[in-house]
Amino acid sequence: MEVDDVSVREQLFHNRVRETFICVLLFTCLYILSYLILTHFKKNADYVTGDVEDATANKIALWLCTFTLSVAVCAVLLLPISILSNEVLLIFPHSYYMQWLNGSLIHGLWNLVFLFSNLSLVFLMPFAYFFTESEGFVGCKKGVMARVYETAVVLLLLTLLVLGMVWVFVALLNNHSARESLYDMWEYYLPYLYSAISLCGVLLLLLCTPFGLSRMFSVTGSLLVKPRLLENVEVEMNCAAFEEASLSRTLNRGSTACWVSVNVEPLRTQYLGVQAKRIALEMRRRASPWQRNLFYPLAMLLLLALTVACVLMVCFHVLELLFDETAMPSGMGDPRLGTASFSMFGSLGAAVQVVLILYLMVSSVVGFYSSPLFTSLLPRSQDTNLTQIIGNCVSLLVLSSALPVFSRTLGITRFDLLGDFGRYNWLGNFHIVFLYNILFAGLTSACLINTLTWAVQGELIRAFGLHKLPLTVSRTTIPLKLLLANGLSKIQ
Repeated sequence: MEVDDVSVREQLFHNRVRETFICVLLFTCLYILSYLILTHFKKNADYVTGDVEDATANKIALWLCTFTLSVAVCAVLLLPISILSNEVLLIFPHSYYMQWLNGSLIHGLWNLVFLFSNLSLVFLMPFAYFFTESEGFVGCKKGVMARVYETAVVLLLLTLLVLGMVWVFVALLNNHSARESLYDMWEYYLPYLYSAISLCGVLLLLLCTPFGLSRMFSVTGSLLVKPRLLENVEVEMNCAAFEEASLSRTLNRGSTACWVSVNVEPLRTQYLGVQAKRIALEMRRRASPWQRNLFYPLAMLLLLALTVACVLMVCFHVLELLFDETAMPSGMGDPRLGTASFSMFGSLGAAVQVVLILYLMVSSVVGFYSSPLFTSLLPRSQDTNLTQIIGNCVSLLVLSSALPVFSRTLGITRFDLLGDFGRYNWLGNFHIVFLYNILFAGLTSACLINTLTWAVQGELIRAFGLHKLPLTVSRTTIPLKLLLANGLSKIQ
């Protein structure tokens, strides 16, 4: 009997060591990837300044941002890893090489991501911001430790302020829970704060994702070579080359003549724009017919298919909410992987779920940076200061940590939330979940229809040469009959 107990304890010990090693290896790889991404965008002048203290503080803040970004990437991969792990165990149920892939590992990964995401959002990122802005208390010896002391005091005061505001809000909603929260903060106080943060992230995804799904077409179109539709690229490229040569001669004369020195800057801006246009036209001319006529239509059709699939799955989930109680998002205590697929279409459906989840995340990021409110946060290569890096890391962490709840609320997957992700108070509210699905389907459909109609009309206007008119072209000034008549006359 004692031998059996020892073997069981040894097995538990080995399992724990193996899970810890896998998690550390995963976080290390993500940390290296995040560091490479941040070093691509950071402004090198902030880390090689003459002040050693400022350079050290900036490096410490960059390390904290790297950790936060790695947690954000891991939060994005939570659902794909869980879904794919379940399918792998279904395909290889008795494989010796897949014994490390179990429910305990997945559950522990979810708990670590939840812990690190809240730690980064509540403590590390505010600490990084205040640490770079602090200089130490007056009268104290300057140095890195003086900054640490000032940052710790400011962060403590901010924490007390936030906790006090949350306690007042809880007291307004439920006085009994507010009294209990003074005695048991972990059970009654912090869940409200977690729910508020997650609700803000899910609402931000609701606003950014439909807009991002519509922007994905224009962003992808700018990266690919469009097909030639009733246009002569050679003529346009020659015109751009002549205009570029003319502006170049004007700038060369302006550099030696004093009387045109005032107009040099506008001419230089115009010259750069014409040069970029000529380079784009030259790339289109050099592109092969396969790139022009196959890749672009296939990419647009793929984006359209993914967007329509998301809308259809959300509409189907709305019907499920009306007739099936199990469609509501909920938490799962013990994940039993390898028992049944989380999709009615088996492994193929699970693969589609993973693709849709990653597609929604990319679309939400595109919509976030395309929004007028957050355009200033858009990182630039080798020209992003540390404050912008902190803001980007916080924004990406809020979006990514809300992605599992977002995907489960919309019914993209039936994989229930693990760990503390399923403890959010608003997940059990039918009216919030139902209204959220309706709003997402309506906003996405409206953005998609508006994007497609404007894109088709814009391509027709540009192909028929109507964009060269002196007046602003709109839907009311250029009817569809005129577009078709002009196109038929060009063809003839």
